[in-house]
Amino acid sequence: MKKLIVFVTSLLLVLPLFSQKESRNVNRGNKLYEKEKYVDSEVEYRKGLEQNSKSFSGTFNLGNALYRQKKYSEALQQYQTASTLTDDKERKAAAFHNAGNSLLQSGDFAKSIEAYKMALRNNPGDEETRYNLAYAQQMLQQQQQNQDKNQDKKDDQDKKDQQDKQDQQNQQQDKKDEQQQNNQQQQNQQSQSQMSKEDAQRILDALQQDEKETQEKVKETQAQQAKKYRVDKDW
Repeated sequence: MKKLIVFVTSLLLVLPLFSQKESRNVNRGNKLYEKEKYVDSEVEYRKGLEQNSKSFSGTFNLGNALYRQKKYSEALQQYQTASTLTDDKERKAAAFHNAGNSLLQSGDFAKSIEAYKMALRNNPGDEETRYNLAYAQQMLQQQQQNQDKNQDKKDDQDKKDQQDKQDQQNQQQDKKDEQQQNNQQQQNQQSQSQMSKEDAQRILDALQQDEKETQEKVKETQAQQAKKYRVDKDW
């Protein structure tokens, strides 16, 4: 990250040469920036842009002031605008380079790589941009590796959660089956108990019927004998 800071500072020191014809506000902004009064320099740059919205120096340096305040998203917008306000390749390269810095600081490594590549297309000999490009590529690779690891962890956790859910469902089903089995056993026991009472009643009824039939046979036999006796005596 040391290269990023050196490049932004050294670039700003060159810009006043281009901004001699700029408004007093932009020039005052540059002086305040050099004193590290970034908020005050931002105010002056904005005043200068109110007078000339097409000023490359005012727009670019406003981006630098915002960058120093770690307002990377706002700085990026200024750098992107600055890249459209000039045909000078060195200036374009500077705008794309600092746009890459803002994207890098925001963690958008893929887009920062593209910005650095655009800077190198306009200024192929810029070693600081080449260094930042290599750094951004390395960070992107690490980010992708971390994402892969996180995805693997997520997949493992999802599998574990799914297995835990399945185990819980199985346990609930086992309890349900066990309850149903217990209920069925109780019903069978009740049914067997009921059947035993019915069988006992049938046996009792059968015994009573047998006893009744036996008594009737005894009575019948006695009646026949009595009748026979009476016949024998009736002469």
